[in-house]
Amino acid sequence: MTRDRFVHVSGTIMLGLALTACGQEAAEAADEQPAILEEVGDTELTRITLTAHAAERLDIQTAVVAPVSADGEERLSIPYGAVVWDADGGTWAYTAPEPLVYLRAEITLDRIDGDRALLIDGPDPGTEVVVVGAAELWGTEHGVGGSGH
Repeated sequence: MTRDRFVHVSGTIMLGLALTACGQEAAEAADEQPAILEEVGDTELTRITLTAHAAERLDIQTAVVAPVSADGEERLSIPYGAVVWDADGGTWAYTAPEPLVYLRAEITLDRIDGDRALLIDGPDPGTEVVVVGAAELWGTEHGVGGSGH
């Protein structure tokens, strides 16, 4: 066997092995659930744990709850994009207590001021809330598309 032919055959074998490994990884990834849902104690809340790939696909982005003074009163402030309404008009935000973990928290709106929501009550200052991807987390938690419970 000439050297060129040996290199070609060896390369073909290596490529085949690499593609087989990629296929196995893709099959394993397809079997992995993008979200794990766990009930939180005796509440109606669900802890959502996403895979890193799922969070990347949803482009999850967060911001922190900030204290602000509005009209002489102390309020909490979150980006307007973090607010989620339920069918009964209740208002919520998804917190991110750990990387890739999301938990819905009830919020009480004072008002919307441009791109900020001012809250009477909500998560503590410094808490991360989901700004991009909150609607998708709601859908995951509540079974929109068949992924929730």
